Amino acid sequence: MDNYTETNSSTEPPPIHGDILDAILSHIPLIHLIPLSHVSKAWTASVSSAFRTSTNPKPWLILHTQGNRHSYQCPYPSTHAYDPDSNQWIRIHTRFPTTNHVTTLRSSHSNLLYTLSPTNFSFSFDPLHLTWHHVVAPKVSRIDPIVAVVGRRVVVAGGAYDFENDPLAVEIYDLQSHTWIKSDPMPRVFNFNHSASSIWLSVASDDPNLLVMEKSSGVTYSFDTSTNTWSGPYDLRPDRNVYHSVIGVLTGRLIVIGVLGEAEDVTTVKVWEVDCDSFELKEMGEMPVEFLEDLRRCDEVISSIDVVMAGNVVYMCVGERGGEVVVVCEVGDKGGCRWRKVVNTVGECGVMDRVVLTCSVVGVEDLQRAVSVEDWKFV
Repeated sequence: MDNYTETNSSTEPPPIHGDILDAILSHIPLIHLIPLSHVSKAWTASVSSAFRTSTNPKPWLILHTQGNRHSYQCPYPSTHAYDPDSNQWIRIHTRFPTTNHVTTLRSSHSNLLYTLSPTNFSFSFDPLHLTWHHVVAPKVSRIDPIVAVVGRRVVVAGGAYDFENDPLAVEIYDLQSHTWIKSDPMPRVFNFNHSASSIWLSVASDDPNLLVMEKSSGVTYSFDTSTNTWSGPYDLRPDRNVYHSVIGVLTGRLIVIGVLGEAEDVTTVKVWEVDCDSFELKEMGEMPVEFLEDLRRCDEVISSIDVVMAGNVVYMCVGERGGEVVVVCEVGDKGGCRWRKVVNTVGECGVMDRVVLTCSVVGVEDLQRAVSVEDWKFV
């Protein structure tokens, strides 16, 4: 019996730990790592280490669907996320903040969600929107402003109601002092055809600067939040055939995505990198024809394109309800683009519903907090 016991114990595989465990976990999609992090303290440390040592964590695309017609019965959105590592759509059972009023969920910056009423301004900018900030509304009443986080400041600009004296008013909320600061208004060019709202403008944040682009013309101004001053204009329309463009920051690089042709006859979609010293543009990539055809099937008339980005990944889609297909562009460290598409299997919603897109790199700590503290469920 003793010999049997000794032989049996000698054949047991040695425990997996250290660098070997880290190497194994680094190949497992993040969403599947959360259950493993509860095995032991050693596994918890290895799961965190696997994410920290990852050279290129891919950002999640998150779809927030909010009903319009029955918003008082179901005021808060349902949430679905696309995890590129597992290539899966995940339904997230969230618990949104409770307020005494129902307002429309909005976003004009890749990872910022906000709601705005005449008396309250609520916003969230962490990866999974676990933390919401509730403050008094800005003094100027607004219906569709651009809102962006720039360092420790939240900039609210334009989008004012017609009865306000200045539709280009800019107000800044300081996250440290918890106070509102009135700033110089937006340049007058943004008031042409009442275009000073998020539907006509695209923004990019590069602390301490906020770049604001008029989507149809490419006219861009830079706002320095540390001095409250505007500079420009800069012409970021890379091609005269571009009729719609958006701006963003990827891994410290300023990029422009332009749609060429006409809304009824789109010829191509291209990506350019902007030299922030000379403001010259260099082409980085062009959307493959087959993916452009997929977007056309989503909407025959492409008047605009919805774009969110984080890390080195850009997600693009068309249609008011998120589109049936999402085109993904991954920008290389040394230039160039890799393209693929993702079928939106969770985008079905009612005609009166609206979809808000956000995008962010999600970490192990974000998911652990969502599951253990906020009681989120991922299915």
